[in-house]
Amino acid sequence: MRVTRRSRFFDHLRKENRITSAKDGCSGQGVCGACTVEINGSAKLACRTKIKSLEGAEIVTTEGLPERFREVISRSFAHKGAVQCGFCSPGMIMRAKALHNVNPAPSRDEIIKAIKPNLCRCTGYVKIVDAIASAFEELNNDQKVLQKSLAVAGVRNEREVLPKAPSFDGLKSVPTTDASSRLAGVRCSAAVGEPYPKYMAAETALGARDFVDDMRIEGMVHGALRFSDHPRARVVSIDVSEALKSPGVLRIFTAADIPGEHKTGLIVRDWPLMIAEGGITNCLGDVLAGVVAETEAMARVAAQMIKIDCRVLEAVTDMHEAARPGAIEVHSGRSNVLETCSIRSGDADSVFARAAWLSTGIYETQRIEHAFLETETAIAMPEDDGIRLYSQGQGVYVDRKAVSEILGLPAEKVRVIQVQNGGGFGGKEDITVQGHASLFAWHLKRPVKVHLNRDESITMHPKRHPVWMEISLACDRNGKFTALRLNALGDTGAYASVGTKVMERVVGHATGAYSVPVVDIKAVTVYTNNIPSGAMRGFGVPQVTFAVESCIDELCRMGGFDRWQIRYDNSLEDGKRTATGQLLRGVGLKKTLLAVKDAFSMAKFAGLACGIKNTGVGNGMTDDSEVSVEIVSDKKIIVSHGWSEMGQGIHTMAIQVLHHETGIDPAIIEVKVDTGADLPTGMTTSSRATALLGNAIIDASARIREDLAQGSLRQLAGRVYRGRYVCDWTCKPGEKTDDPAIHFAYGYATQVAILNDEGAVRKIIAAHDAGKIMNRMLFEGQIEGAVHMGMGYALTEDLPMENGRPVSLKFNDLGILRADDMPEIEVIGIEEKDPVGPYGAKGIGEIGMVSTAAAIANALCAYDGIRRTKLPLRRRDKS
Repeated sequence: MRVTRRSRFFDHLRKENRITSAKDGCSGQGVCGACTVEINGSAKLACRTKIKSLEGAEIVTTEGLPERFREVISRSFAHKGAVQCGFCSPGMIMRAKALHNVNPAPSRDEIIKAIKPNLCRCTGYVKIVDAIASAFEELNNDQKVLQKSLAVAGVRNEREVLPKAPSFDGLKSVPTTDASSRLAGVRCSAAVGEPYPKYMAAETALGARDFVDDMRIEGMVHGALRFSDHPRARVVSIDVSEALKSPGVLRIFTAADIPGEHKTGLIVRDWPLMIAEGGITNCLGDVLAGVVAETEAMARVAAQMIKIDCRVLEAVTDMHEAARPGAIEVHSGRSNVLETCSIRSGDADSVFARAAWLSTGIYETQRIEHAFLETETAIAMPEDDGIRLYSQGQGVYVDRKAVSEILGLPAEKVRVIQVQNGGGFGGKEDITVQGHASLFAWHLKRPVKVHLNRDESITMHPKRHPVWMEISLACDRNGKFTALRLNALGDTGAYASVGTKVMERVVGHATGAYSVPVVDIKAVTVYTNNIPSGAMRGFGVPQVTFAVESCIDELCRMGGFDRWQIRYDNSLEDGKRTATGQLLRGVGLKKTLLAVKDAFSMAKFAGLACGIKNTGVGNGMTDDSEVSVEIVSDKKIIVSHGWSEMGQGIHTMAIQVLHHETGIDPAIIEVKVDTGADLPTGMTTSSRATALLGNAIIDASARIREDLAQGSLRQLAGRVYRGRYVCDWTCKPGEKTDDPAIHFAYGYATQVAILNDEGAVRKIIAAHDAGKIMNRMLFEGQIEGAVHMGMGYALTEDLPMENGRPVSLKFNDLGILRADDMPEIEVIGIEEKDPVGPYGAKGIGEIGMVSTAAAIANALCAYDGIRRTKLPLRRRDKS
């Protein structure tokens, strides 16, 4: 890299010095804080700092922190659950270090104020604040001990005995430590249910464990993509002649260079890797060409020099217009109505005619961005006569299938290694850059990295579905629900992604957490020329929960019913059936309601909402998981599986289950996700990984236990044990069967939003039935993070589009809540065991935010009497 005085310090750190603890979350916009470093004792953003301003400065990154501070802060982050995906953690630690320099004994509010410039999408900030407070307490105790020792020794100043912290010039990258270092010298129980620290949390917190964009491979070059200028246009020509002359350019690729399948898709094969000349673009995220150059900067310059001659066409961007007969076809020859899913039982019209009370309304939810801090990056390289791909996607075997089809290779010729994922929330299910990096590397026969900046990430990957819902809910004079009708429309954008499955969840969860005997439910998935919509935490259920829970409060207003009691009286319980007809077992919903009853009834202004969410296993699809446990030696065990670690703690769960079943020391267990192990697995979504992998490990452990009864680990060295679990007994909603089983298991929840006298959210109480809580610390962190996301969904987050274009691509305009925006969060764990899940475990990853927006909407209505029917909600002053 050529360094000038105008260069960003961030580039100098990462590209010149290979110091990668400073992360790129916002592509230089200066709003995420992931690149925070210490400059002359103060916290500064490396992405906003110019080299010319650093003459004579002392600069510290996590690699150069004083050893004792490094040890204490990283251990505290691990043991307090402050690390989920971990992408924000190094920046948070550097923010904490700057605070410690000036205030080593801060209050909780002072810690929150200090970390406000830094975003976290996973934790809800609660456990980050806990970790900083705990670390400072330990460091302060150290200081007290030191001062006593100095006094006894007669030393006047600790500087006489303590070394100076290293400056920037002395920094060295710290290698990732082995498995035995994960606990940083502290032993704790790894039994299922215990708060065991997340796998490699200390290393991740310090930035010493690589994400894909941190990786460097000898001979690696860089790719950049040329996106469409218009949502819908016919591509007349792609002129690369000038771009080829740009410095450092090695080659430019177009659709003509794809040797195999041109389109991919998780359910429908409709998403082109690149649009060819003569083709029609369907959204702004469509790729027309790719440039490979010696550096990323060179590739980006050349990509913008590619001249696209196109004929702009009228785009269809309103889902209601798109669904009408005769509408412009997003995909020529195919209806814009991708799927209609419906279920019906009884005669809703006659029940409505006899109802004592009927709430009817139209509710709308917005498109939002996942805003994971790690933008999409992939590295591909030739390996033998195939390809090795380093991916941060949500399914390595799905990636392998897509890449093998694009390159026209057998699946076994594509090896995908899953690198820790800096947040996904469903947004990394569809492939983005994996196919391009693999294509480029396949042709060039050298390693290629393709990295999206923040603008490109927002433009390319699918969002949460905007959903329009016309809903009616009826009850009798006693407040018993009698019938529900729903007509829903969901904008899946330019490509199917998993839109049909999202809208099926809208159908299957339309009656919420309640028993409603008569239903007439329909959801339509619609193509438009907007950015695609796909999977996002909650998967369609937060949308419909907002609508049905609002209707319940409206029935209470009409009939004078108690808002808590009506929910309790209508709650699902053992032996009741969902709207799809599934008979339920192990339902702890009423226990969650009882857990919040007193707090809700005593609050001046409060809203209540219940939720139900499947684990992500089912809908008539066969789901399975395999696992391999290799006894390398009595000092090393390797667990291989196919699920993506993206902050939820699947690796930790695997270690805890294996330890729980066999007694093997968790400190010697390593976890790998590599398709070379040949353990085909589906997409990592919801809590399906815990459900399926947990049962697979239990299966493998039975044979390990048998052999351990006959000999030691040392005697078992070299053996490999495989386990498997298959769920093949579910059906789709609406399928004709006497005893429909739509999903493997459900999680249940009740959340209460309590407002202060000004109408702001003061506290969220989240009572969740997770079945067996596998790891209480990670459980709490998942719920706290989900509440944070749910609050943003309710109040501030939005990605509005006009004519197929985002109104803004600024990261700061997404409306993500910061640490000082968050209220108190109280998490209550309920354990009503599921009959199928491992140890009775259910889902927690998605259920955490299902009820939040609905609870806040009901709280705001309790505050000012105004029923809000659109998200995000807007608070009005109380009259």
